[in-house]
Amino acid sequence: MAYSTGQENPNVVCVCNAIREKDLREAARDGADTPCSAYARFGRRPKCGQCVGYARTIIAAERATA
Repeated sequence: MAYSTGQENPNVVCVCNAIREKDLREAARDGADTPCSAYARFGRRPKCGQCVGYARTIIAAERATA
């Protein structure tokens, strides 16, 4: 599976919670440093866990550019 690193990509990161990449990037810019802390900003938490690795990559990339 190929992952995007675009800033305004509309891709869904978490299908279970319908969390989009752009929203996850915004949560990372606002201080979320883990998938759980980012999802909590939306009142959600990881369910099946398949998205966690991708979410970590997105958060790390976003925080590296901050």
